[in-house]
Amino acid sequence: MKLRKLLGLAGVIAIVLSFGVSGYAAQQKAAEPAAAAVADDSWKFHSIVDVDFVKQQVKIPMPEDVMIIDARPKRSKYDKGHIPMAVSIPDSNFDKMVDMLPKNKSALLVYYCEGLK
Repeated sequence: MKLRKLLGLAGVIAIVLSFGVSGYAAQQKAAEPAAAAVADDSWKFHSIVDVDFVKQQVKIPMPEDVMIIDARPKRSKYDKGHIPMAVSIPDSNFDKMVDMLPKNKSALLVYYCEGLK
């Protein structure tokens, strides 16, 4: 009888600990992405603009201090349609195409892509 009570108590403790540990782990996982996103996203972009802002920049001829960059794959996306006057610099080839960027380092660069799916 004592052995049965001892085993029962050990089982209850094991169940309580497993819920406590898994609950703690779930809380940690839930908290990590939010904290990481704030820390990681701060360097990725200066600001996010809306369609109205981009429409104001699209002029013919394009001002020398503005460049709109389509970061989508050229053949499958850019060639099928893009913002007028946008330059195709796919994100996968960006390092190889840096020379296409304006020499003026204070030029406005507007990047757009397909976004997250």
